[in-house]
Amino acid sequence: MQLNTYVNFRGTCEEAFKFYEQHLGGKITMLTRHGQQPAGVQRVPDWDGKVMHGRIDIGGTELFGADVPTAEPMRSAYLSLTLTSASDAERIYAALSDGGQIFMKMEETFFATRFAMLRDKFGVSWMLMVAKN
Repeated sequence: MQLNTYVNFRGTCEEAFKFYEQHLGGKITMLTRHGQQPAGVQRVPDWDGKVMHGRIDIGGTELFGADVPTAEPMRSAYLSLTLTSASDAERIYAALSDGGQIFMKMEETFFATRFAMLRDKFGVSWMLMVAKN
């Protein structure tokens, strides 16, 4: 058994995955398009080039995603990224918070040398942490 996270985007899945590939060291392993569905399947007009199912490997974990016209930003769930250095945490925090919304700025807490909570410009909520040893 394996548990994966599936994130819906409102037309920005490919852009988000390419951003995560660049800034998080991820690797996109699959992007299928709405237009690749079999003939006769009802499709959203003008969404043939949008992602029907995508996969990206980030740090050995596979994240799934798709473009869904009615997608909403994440509200009650976070992708939690554990990092090994403060410099990596600060770099990724800067990238993910650019154009996004910060819920808790990057700082030291009682459980982490660096910790932050934010929603990126694609609507995905993140927790970033460098754990105290």
